Amino acid sequence: MKKQYVLIIILMNICFFSCRQKTQKKNIDQSPLSELSIFNLPSEWTTHKNEDITLESLRGNVIVLVMVYTSCKAACPRLVSDMKNIHKQIKDNNPDRLKMVLVSIDPKTDTPERLNSFAIENQIDQKPWLLLRSTEGNTRELANVLAVKYKSISPIDFSHSNIVSVFNREGELVFQQEGLALDHKGTVETIKKQLE
Repeated sequence: MKKQYVLIIILMNICFFSCRQKTQKKNIDQSPLSELSIFNLPSEWTTHKNEDITLESLRGNVIVLVMVYTSCKAACPRLVSDMKNIHKQIKDNNPDRLKMVLVSIDPKTDTPERLNSFAIENQIDQKPWLLLRSTEGNTRELANVLAVKYKSISPIDFSHSNIVSVFNREGELVFQQEGLALDHKGTVETIKKQLE
């Protein structure tokens, strides 16, 4: 009889401790976002793997983000090359907490299938790479937050800013660099610091 009571008490303590740990973890994950976090944007996005996500689902990751479109023949290939170069310099620094994100400014053309083909063509079809598309309104909202300007100059061509943006794990913008084929030392150092 005594053994049963001891066993029951041990089991109750294990359950209590387990529930307490889950509650504490849940509270950490649901801590309030700062007003400056992009995770406050309620928009929904579709990945190149045809999965629907919100930006907040990326919380906990350092995000390196550019806005491109897949039919671009001028600046976007250079931006993708810059992103690959940045990734090459940081891929050994806590890669599980990194997202290299390309957001399409041409959601009409850049379907999930097209984004996936683009990812495969550019050898960015696996983690930590993520290609996203959404509605024109959601895309414009994100571009405004990032101070990225773009406009259609023909049915298949856009004029756009070439900005690499870095966000901390809470979705707050911590660094931006504009231009193509630049020395990305500042970008790389910022990302490494955020990944510590």
